[in-house]
Amino acid sequence: MRNNSTVKDDFTQEDTWRIFRIMSEFVDGFETLSQVGQAVSIFGSARFKPGNKYYKMAEETAYLLAKEGYAIITGSGPAIMEAANKGAKRANGLSIGLNIQIPSEQKANKYVDTLLDFRYFFVRKVMFVKYAKAFVIMPGGYGTLDEFTEAITLIQTQRIQKFPVVIMGSEYWKGMIDWLKSTVLKSGAISKGDLELFTIADEPKDAVKAIKKFYEKREEEI
Repeated sequence: MRNNSTVKDDFTQEDTWRIFRIMSEFVDGFETLSQVGQAVSIFGSARFKPGNKYYKMAEETAYLLAKEGYAIITGSGPAIMEAANKGAKRANGLSIGLNIQIPSEQKANKYVDTLLDFRYFFVRKVMFVKYAKAFVIMPGGYGTLDEFTEAITLIQTQRIQKFPVVIMGSEYWKGMIDWLKSTVLKSGAISKGDLELFTIADEPKDAVKAIKKFYEKREEEI
């Protein structure tokens, strides 16, 4: 049986080596993604089947974005992620997957051209934000909500420059939007301007249009 001193020493050593693993993930991510050019990160559920309407929406959105010259970045998994990578591939665009090592052993979908594996969620999330010109938020669960709320928080707190965040599927997100307006805004937890940090779209072409409009307006202001 090990004494407490030995356990403490082992724990300290483990944390020290963890720093190097974290650094290596950042280095790999920076070296690979810095060569990509303009890209859009697309998020959504890992549980929808290929016949689902949101799967088709994600594929078409990615296809149109890739036609506009954007690389498509996803979490590399199934369902919405697969659909987005598939759309990029269909348009002969660059299809990128940022895989995460989790107990359920998520495997990269077959439409990913450039794959990066991450052990740490926070490193992976930096890559999604740092190299994306826009976020497209498809219907999804906790992970999708996490990416969405972190993005608009970073914009709200001016930790990053404002960029387009497009929510797809007004029917799916209606309850959340209504709650933000009727409860969160009404209570004073956010301001009216905070509701303008994202755009809602129902058609793939409208998502592309919103992103293009954002950057056209920015160029006019320069």
